[in-house]
Amino acid sequence: MAKEKSKVKIIPLGGLEQIGMNITAFEYEDEIIVVDCGIAFPEDEMLGIDLVIPDFTYLKDNMNKIKGIVLTHGHEDHIGSLPYLLKEMNVPIYGTKLTIGLVENKLKEHNLLRSTRRKVVKQGQTIVLGNFKIEFIRSNHSIADAVALAITTPAGIIIHSGDFKIDYTPVYGDVINLQRLAEYGKRGVLALLCDSTNVERPGFTMSEKTVGKAFDTIFSENKRSRIIIATFASNVDRVQQIINSASKFKRKIVVEGRSMINVVNTASELGYLKIPKNTLIEAEEMKNFRDDQIVVISTGSQGEPMAALSRMAYNNHRKITIRAGDLVVLSSSPIPGNEKTVSRVINELFSKGAKVIFQDTHVSGHACEEELKIMHTLVKPKYFIPVHGEYRHLKKHSELAEDLGMKKKNIFIMNSGDVLELDDKKGEIVDKVPADAVLVDGLGVGDVGNIVLRDRQHLSKNGLIIVVVTISKQSAEVVAGPDIISRGFVYVRESETLIEDAKKVIREALDECLNKKITDWSRIKSTLKEALSDYLWKQTKRNPMILPIIMEV
Repeated sequence: MAKEKSKVKIIPLGGLEQIGMNITAFEYEDEIIVVDCGIAFPEDEMLGIDLVIPDFTYLKDNMNKIKGIVLTHGHEDHIGSLPYLLKEMNVPIYGTKLTIGLVENKLKEHNLLRSTRRKVVKQGQTIVLGNFKIEFIRSNHSIADAVALAITTPAGIIIHSGDFKIDYTPVYGDVINLQRLAEYGKRGVLALLCDSTNVERPGFTMSEKTVGKAFDTIFSENKRSRIIIATFASNVDRVQQIINSASKFKRKIVVEGRSMINVVNTASELGYLKIPKNTLIEAEEMKNFRDDQIVVISTGSQGEPMAALSRMAYNNHRKITIRAGDLVVLSSSPIPGNEKTVSRVINELFSKGAKVIFQDTHVSGHACEEELKIMHTLVKPKYFIPVHGEYRHLKKHSELAEDLGMKKKNIFIMNSGDVLELDDKKGEIVDKVPADAVLVDGLGVGDVGNIVLRDRQHLSKNGLIIVVVTISKQSAEVVAGPDIISRGFVYVRESETLIEDAKKVIREALDECLNKKITDWSRIKSTLKEALSDYLWKQTKRNPMILPIIMEV
C-alpha cells in the first residue's frame, strides 16, 4: 500500500492585515522554504522607531529545516529585512538578477556579502530545494525582473502571485507569462496566494508606458523651468521614463537621495537602466547649466522628513534649494497614512514659489479588480489565500473569489502566524506561531517593545516629572529636597506655585511613610507617586510620568 502523502503547511509571518513586511514560510515534512523577507515602515504612534521587521522566532526554532529564501522582486517590503534574518542564520537566497543586485547593496551595508550564498535565477527557470520545485514565472510590477512563483510540492502545486499587474506594454522586459499560469491551471493548482493591494479598484491598472507620455507633455509645457521629479527609488521603469524624456528634451540629469543613487547605480550596471552618455551630472555641476537644461530625480515622494525632496522644501539640503519658477513633480500616490506629510511638503514647495504637479504622473504596480479575475480564472485553484493587504483588502478579495464560483469554505483569510495545513481533501488552520512585529530603533533590534513604546507615548503626551529626595541612613529623616525637575510637563518658572504646592504634597507623603516606619523603598516610591499624581490631576487634569529618586546618605 502506498504511503499517504503529507500535507503542506503555509505559514505567513507578515504581509497580512497590513501593506508591507511580506514573508511566508512553506513547510513540507521536515523542509521549509521562505518566500520574501520584507520590512514595514513605522506607524505614527511608533515614536522613534526606524523600521519594523517580522518575528523570526519560528524560523530560528526550525533553522535546520530551511532550504532557502526565494524572492519575488526587489522592493523593500519584500527584501528589506533579509540582513536581520541572515544575521541569525546562514541560508542561501534565490532571486532574479536585479533583485539579487539590490539585495547585495543591503548585504554590503551589513557586512554580510561574503558569508551569504546568492543564486541568480532567470525568469522561466526552475530550481529544486528538497521536496520543493519552484518555477520563476515572468511577471509585471513597478520594478523590473519581478516574478510569480509556481511551487510544486508532493501535496500539490501552490501559485504565489508576488506583487503583480498585467501590463501589455511594459517599459522593460516582456508581458507577464499568462500562458504559463494557464498551463498550471490546467494541471490543477492546490492553492493560490494572490496580491490584494488594489482589489478595491475596478477595471484594469494603466500601463507604466502611459506615464512616459505624461512626462513628455510636462517637459514640453515647462521648457523654461528647472524640473525636479520625486518618485520611489525602486521604481526603475519610472526612472527610465524620466531619463527618456530628459534626453529627448536635451536636459542633464542629477540623481539625489541615497536610495535613489544606489538603485540607479545597480540598475544601470546590470543593464536595467539605459542612460545616454554624458547625461548624468553631479549636483555641484548644476551651476554650469541653465535651469531649462536640468532635471533632478529625487527620493521623497512620500514626504519622508529625511528624504531629498523634503530637505529641499525646508531649505535643509546641502546642494539644492527650491526657487521660484521650479517645477516639482510628485510621481507617486501617497501610501495610506502619509497624506498629511505629503500635503505639508506640497504646501512648503508652493510657498517657495515652485509649481507642483501631483496628479496624472503615476500608475500603480498592482493589479486592479479585472486583472485579479484573470489570475483566478487562469489558475483555477482549489483553495485561495488573499495576501498583501489590510483586512478590508483581504475580505474584498475573498468576495471576488466567491463571485467567480469558489466555495467559501475553501477561502482562508489568515492572520500572520496562522498555520494552514492543506491537501487535496481539506484545508484547515491547525496552529499559531509567534508573528509579532519586531521594532528596530538605531542599532537595537527588538529591544523596544510595547512597554517602552507606551512609555514614549506617555512622555510625548504628558511629559515627565522627576522627584529627588535625600534621606539620612541613621535618623531616617529628610536631609535634602524634595526637588522637582519637570520636562515637557510645565515650564517651571511660570508655575512656581504649582511646583511649591507639589513639594508640600510630597513632604507630607514622606513624613507619613517615615512616621509609620516604612523602610521599603518601593513602597515609599509608590506612595509618593500616587500622592503627587492625584494632586497634579486635580490641579491640571494632566497625567505626567512621575519618577521618584530616593538617595541615602
